Amino acid sequence: MSDVRVIIQRDSEREERVVTTGTTAAELFPGERSIVAARVAGELKDLAYAVQDGEEIEPVEITSEDGLNILRHSTAHVMAQAVQEIFPEAKLGIGPPIKDGFYYDFDVKEPFTPEDLKRIEKKMQEIQKRGQKFSRRVTTDEDARVELADEPYKLELIGLKGNAAQAADGADAEVGSGELTIYDNLDAKTGELCWKDLCRGPHLPSTRVIPAFKLMRSAAAYWRGSENNPQLQRIYGTAWPSKDELKGYLEFLAEAEKRDHRKLGAELDLFSFPEELGPGLAVFHPKGGVIRKVMEDYSRRRHEASGYEFVNTPHISKEHLFETSGHLPHYAEGMFPPIQFDEQNYRLKAMNCPMHNLIFKSRGRSYRELPLRLFEFGTVYRYEKSGVVHGLTRSRGFTQDDSHIYCTKEQMPEELDKLLTFVLDLLRDYGLTEFELELSTRDDSDKFIGTDEDWAEATEALRLAAEKQNLPLVADPGGAAYYGPKISVQVKDAIGRSWQMSTLQVDFNQPKRFGLEYTAADGSRQQPVMLHRALFGSIERFFGVLLEHYAGAFPAWLAPVQAVGIPIGDAHVPYLEEFAEKARAQGLRVEVDSSSDRMQKKIRNQQKAKVPFMVIAGDEDMSAGSVSFRYRDGSQENGIPVDEAIAKIVKVVEERAQV
Repeated sequence: MSDVRVIIQRDSEREERVVTTGTTAAELFPGERSIVAARVAGELKDLAYAVQDGEEIEPVEITSEDGLNILRHSTAHVMAQAVQEIFPEAKLGIGPPIKDGFYYDFDVKEPFTPEDLKRIEKKMQEIQKRGQKFSRRVTTDEDARVELADEPYKLELIGLKGNAAQAADGADAEVGSGELTIYDNLDAKTGELCWKDLCRGPHLPSTRVIPAFKLMRSAAAYWRGSENNPQLQRIYGTAWPSKDELKGYLEFLAEAEKRDHRKLGAELDLFSFPEELGPGLAVFHPKGGVIRKVMEDYSRRRHEASGYEFVNTPHISKEHLFETSGHLPHYAEGMFPPIQFDEQNYRLKAMNCPMHNLIFKSRGRSYRELPLRLFEFGTVYRYEKSGVVHGLTRSRGFTQDDSHIYCTKEQMPEELDKLLTFVLDLLRDYGLTEFELELSTRDDSDKFIGTDEDWAEATEALRLAAEKQNLPLVADPGGAAYYGPKISVQVKDAIGRSWQMSTLQVDFNQPKRFGLEYTAADGSRQQPVMLHRALFGSIERFFGVLLEHYAGAFPAWLAPVQAVGIPIGDAHVPYLEEFAEKARAQGLRVEVDSSSDRMQKKIRNQQKAKVPFMVIAGDEDMSAGSVSFRYRDGSQENGIPVDEAIAKIVKVVEERAQV
């Protein structure tokens, strides 16, 4: 047998090794059970792959992003096999890995029940223990059509080969533009075929390598994401490199469920989603309205102090405005359909920037006015499909805290620096402290407008502004808006989830399309640079994120009720009413619970309502001119003089501290 020279690449270490022809990737890493695949010339391969002379081989750990995807896609195959063993009539859709798990779509007569999922999971455990081998096999389109004649959705994917990734979400896990492959699940002892699926791979060596998994839920899903196609049944699952990691993930999900803003919104009487309004449209109740007003008022004060000017624009416009801005040709699917009257098409506003351009254009502008910082709490309407609407965090009507800054090219670097600093400081004021910045740039698609030179200049300006913040900066190629690159501020909440918050974009194109000009110092007419900036993104979404971040226990400055007086007996109600009156005179939001409930029930009620300060008073407090504080965690502070108690609440509110 001839020798084969390969290079083993591990992080920054390179090792040259001589092996015999036919050596597999698995044989390069004997005993290393955490390695589940290999990357060869940038392409992922099964461990059964026979290495070739001169190749560079990089091991893929199960804990890496690629390793997790391979684990989860392999588990999806096991799930699909289990489903077809229990429901032989089930037809296979697509089963890709997704964040934290996987899914597989099936065409079945009846939706899956929770009992069905238990049976499927038990069958998966049996298959896992059998140690079936995942075996890759190259086939032709013609042979695959014969072999998969009973799988209509697989036949459709074969017909879409080369465009499958665009034609259906997750299809690139099965069909690419190159050779067609099928993965066979083979009996570990006899080599007999147990099951097969059209798939690009790679996969784990065997089902026994799957350490831990769980099926989560089922839901309906349209084939290839189109409402015109058949509705399939989708089963979601999760898989992890160890049982401890699976347990940790399930505990995380339980905590996230407790924090779900939709659940908390109902429990705390903050907002609701009446069916009469339609999906994705919320109404804020009085307590939710208080929080929202406090958020808006604080934001307004900070914007005023930073030189912003407030504007207001309508909710509807002639359609032509959005043609001028470029939104209609590039964003029509995200806008509500036209409304026709006066023999013209009108559109509900989906973004504020075109109207702000009209404000800039309403009269001549001088360089002395720049930078001109326009700010609006502008309500917009976007047509989100009902399947993706999710409470306040993905809705159809929401209010953006939208700013558009018009400046000269010379002013742009300093303005971007100030903008990003302003955004991060304001987010910190709301108690968010862990940030990552994402720089979204263009790619070669037809989606983007404008010259390469403008894009390069705008992208570099954003990159330099981001680097000054000394925060992690990650690339997002192709993720820019059609008119310009952007920086997104990613924020981690109290349980480690990442949320996209503020965005900052540089735009040379809309000023061009609207013919925006200012008179420069030399008397010439120049085009301004336009900077787009949404700080909260939307007030509703930010509200939902904060509600989950704090699990409903807002810091006192945001809490709808900052303190509640709880009398030990009826005789103590007037005393606490006097306390409340004094506190309200200091700008505090204070109530007194004078209901007929017993004191302990009142305390339980206020703990459920997550009120920061419970102010308790009895005979001794009345005699001493004091009150007692009881906090949300059950701790208590007794005998605080009334004025001192009010001053303490005021201080906590002013400092935006948590109690």
